[in-house]
Amino acid sequence: MKATCYAGRNTVEVLDVPEPRILNAHDAVVRVTSTAICGSDLHLIDGYVPTVKKGDVIGHEFMGEVVEVGPEVANLSPGDRVVVPFPIACGRCFACAEGLYSICENSNPNAGMAEKLMGHAPAGIFGYSHMLGGFAGGQAEYARVPFADVGPIKIEDDLPDEKVLFLSDILPTAYMGAEMCDIQPGQTIAVWGAGPVGQLAVACAYLLGAGEVICVDRHPYRLDYARRAGARTLNYEQVDVLDALRDLTGGRGPDACIDAVGMEAHDPVPAMYGYDRIKQALRLESDRPYALREAIMACRNGGVVSVVGVYGGLVDKFPMGSLMNRSLTLRTGQCHVQRYMRPLLERIRAGEIDPSFVVSHRFPLREAAHGFQLFKDKQDDCNKVVLTP
Repeated sequence: MKATCYAGRNTVEVLDVPEPRILNAHDAVVRVTSTAICGSDLHLIDGYVPTVKKGDVIGHEFMGEVVEVGPEVANLSPGDRVVVPFPIACGRCFACAEGLYSICENSNPNAGMAEKLMGHAPAGIFGYSHMLGGFAGGQAEYARVPFADVGPIKIEDDLPDEKVLFLSDILPTAYMGAEMCDIQPGQTIAVWGAGPVGQLAVACAYLLGAGEVICVDRHPYRLDYARRAGARTLNYEQVDVLDALRDLTGGRGPDACIDAVGMEAHDPVPAMYGYDRIKQALRLESDRPYALREAIMACRNGGVVSVVGVYGGLVDKFPMGSLMNRSLTLRTGQCHVQRYMRPLLERIRAGEIDPSFVVSHRFPLREAAHGFQLFKDKQDDCNKVVLTP
């Protein structure tokens, strides 16, 4: 079968790889009908996530048709149309019982690798390094889905793929980012990052009762998407963000701030950007946390900073004094997707949200490398790429 494979830093290739097969009684094999390129995939190909190997099949946003199930999978049958969540979860451990699916205790067979970096291991993730399980990803014609009796959600109506595909990751991630803000009616929320997750976080913040959402980025076309979701926007290359947010909130600051950027943030101050890039190059710092630093400094006293942008390791110049002295609450996590899929599917069916507005480009799987180039280099106003095997 054809699959998108890591071929070295900044390079992917569509290669022929073996078709997946049932390895465990709880497995399913899914014929992929739609898959997408995620901003988190760029961290992989940019070389910032360790234990990625040449030839690894990448991709963690996918859906399709079940073609085979293991003997312990009672809730799915061949022919079922499903969306697959990106974290792999057993549904039976302590974490899963608490609804914390992205830190499942049983789904990462390479937990020892992750423990060396993180102290404890999170769950396995499709197509996202050997440290997170070494599972083949979903940018492929077929995918093996472990714990298929727990993760995939059936789509039993004629909703088009693009309306439901993002239940696999970016819609629940954005919703969880907004939910962690404990939004009260009428509050002001600021979102760093006007990529697809940031755009959906704007929409989700309004769903949860925000009075105004302000989105921070520098790319005009992405800010246009955020405005379509209802945000007031700030271009951080044109304004001082901290001053602008104070002006917009009567000097107090946003009630909560969402970091939807993560480890590859850009800093408009050349000296600080150079500092982080040099530290990264010397492997003295793995992540560029500019957006996170600014979100903490901007948030009002007693507010919440919600982090759903992906971080992989260590950051420098973290404003711990601001976090502690101003009674801020920091909340974060890879999304517990399984918790949100069905409620968000019902919101899609009810017309409360349509996440397909983020899609800008569609390609066949064989053109995945071109899609990655457009998305990474932000060419042709590329916002979100959907691939069809």
